[in-house]
Amino acid sequence: MSKRNWPSSFAHPRFWPAWLAIGFMWMGAWLPWRLKLALGKGIGLLVWRLVPRRRHIVDTNLRLCFPEWSDEQRRQRVRETFIANGIGILETATAWCRDPRHLRHRVTYKNRHHLAAAQARGKGVLVVGIHFSTLDLGGALHSLYFPADVVYRPHNNPLFDRFMTDARRDIFGEAIDRRDLRGVVRRIKAGHIVWYSPDQDFGRDVSVFAPFFGIETASIRLTAKIARMTGAPVVPLMFHRNPDDRTYTIECHPPLEAFPSGDEVQDATQVNAFIEGAIRKHPEQYLWLHRRFKTRPVGEPGFY
Repeated sequence: MSKRNWPSSFAHPRFWPAWLAIGFMWMGAWLPWRLKLALGKGIGLLVWRLVPRRRHIVDTNLRLCFPEWSDEQRRQRVRETFIANGIGILETATAWCRDPRHLRHRVTYKNRHHLAAAQARGKGVLVVGIHFSTLDLGGALHSLYFPADVVYRPHNNPLFDRFMTDARRDIFGEAIDRRDLRGVVRRIKAGHIVWYSPDQDFGRDVSVFAPFFGIETASIRLTAKIARMTGAPVVPLMFHRNPDDRTYTIECHPPLEAFPSGDEVQDATQVNAFIEGAIRKHPEQYLWLHRRFKTRPVGEPGFY
């Protein structure tokens, strides 16, 4: 962690739970790998058993996206999703509290020439990431190969937000609030790589409806807007934990073709198609705990 001065107000008792969470993450980051995995699995299974509302959300998402699965297959995948996201908490702690160089031997980077070639164009690059449980660790390990900025959503707790933002600024060149469009455009126009994950539901006002797993889904328009404002290539990138639970793979794809097209739905469909394809390879590692299909077309009933 960078040695930054935090306000004395963070000593107030209302922040003590956040301090406990930060302390847990710091200690978890330094656990031996096998113990880290066991603890993450235990956290995931505990949430799976004790939070039925969240379990219902995951089950609904998987039922919508994978109708070909039997009930038993889906129940197993729900459980695996909680386990993967529990491990993801310890992976995030590792990303925020330790130097990522100690994990370089655990990562394989495939097809990084796509990003290198896009960067060589001199217009900056918008990297499309995905909300896998490994997201923050993926960003940390990616930074060992390519310096990048990251777009993030501020946390509601001021202390935890400061902790998270400072940690990400140690990993990335800059951590940019997702509401700061000018900041994103400025960094890209300055030639930077900016990592952005457009696969969550932020409501009707900033979205168009485009197919995702065959479902009309509220999909952010901002990806195409940034590309149009900057002229930067948009490079899809995925990061996943390998089946051995000890190593990771970063995989870079060629820049999106004819993007932006000028058709917002077509552009969102192209982005969604990449995200869907990546999820299908490792469905249990995706953040299904999020209500991805919360916003529905006018007149259509909700799924949750």
